[in-house]
Amino acid sequence: MLGPWNVIQNRFLRYASNLRFPKLLAITTGLFVIDLFFPDVVPFVDEILLGLISLLLASLKKGRSGIPQKDESRAT
Repeated sequence: MLGPWNVIQNRFLRYASNLRFPKLLAITTGLFVIDLFFPDVVPFVDEILLGLISLLLASLKKGRSGIPQKDESRAT
């Protein structure tokens, strides 16, 4: 029987396989989680920035391999 952590890990790995920079997303997400536990001089500024960077990296998908090319056979 699969535990809840295995299900979460499988879903994350399936999602990350479609991203352009999956390792970079994992690193920034890990830094974000670690940063939540250590106090800093200006509260929540770096947490907000790392969270936004993680969201930006999570939204970057791989480009389609079948990009339509311009039809140059038609002469005007």
